[in-house]
Amino acid sequence: MITRFISDLHLSAERPDITELFKRFLEQEARSSDALYILGDLFDAWIGDDDLTPFHQEVITALRKLTDSGVPVFFIAGNRDFLIGKRFARMTGVSMLPESVVVDLYGVPTLIMHGDTLCTLDTGYLRFRKIIRNRWLLSLLTRLPLTWRRTIARALRSNSKSQQPLSAEQLNIMDATEEGVQSALKSHQVTRLIHGHTHQPGVHHHQIPALGQAQRIVLGDWYEQGSILEVTPTGYSLRTEALPR
Repeated sequence: MITRFISDLHLSAERPDITELFKRFLEQEARSSDALYILGDLFDAWIGDDDLTPFHQEVITALRKLTDSGVPVFFIAGNRDFLIGKRFARMTGVSMLPESVVVDLYGVPTLIMHGDTLCTLDTGYLRFRKIIRNRWLLSLLTRLPLTWRRTIARALRSNSKSQQPLSAEQLNIMDATEEGVQSALKSHQVTRLIHGHTHQPGVHHHQIPALGQAQRIVLGDWYEQGSILEVTPTGYSLRTEALPR
């Protein structure tokens, strides 16, 4: 019995090594999972379910093979792929989840989310997130010509890359805060949280008033290696997988 979690793969045609590792993961270890949860930013950019490039079709096919094998796959949107919709879900067989949800992991109620809303110091991003996820604006965005949306995505990705490497101050601003974590756990009344987004994998412990000791597991990104969380009835393992040469 094992449930696996991944996030922040940022798949793109420009990084075939990450895609190859992901496909290998789906074809091999993921097949033995009770379930696979993808906690956002599967793609480096997703501009709509109609953007079916050969690369996107390749990823869709790989996911479909896994769900057809009987492994349930669940997806929570990230800040890079929040435009993934019902058509993608139908093509892959993946089940879409709300941005935060409590799941039962072998008897332990666990809150899972992408994790961007935990970064309360990143006020500029949170303002942008509130605007861009307005349902009316989302409807407008998905109606723009595909060529326009591709141009916008390229500009956003180019700007994002120009900010690398991030300074210690930037990493701090973009990290989950105690305030954000406390609020999320108290809101859902649980003492375990799994999330991605911050690209700083690790295990943290928090003291939550009226709830007690809580555990927070942060998934890593896939830029330099794969990052996989495996949860069993008796424990968990947060491990890495080398990228193919």
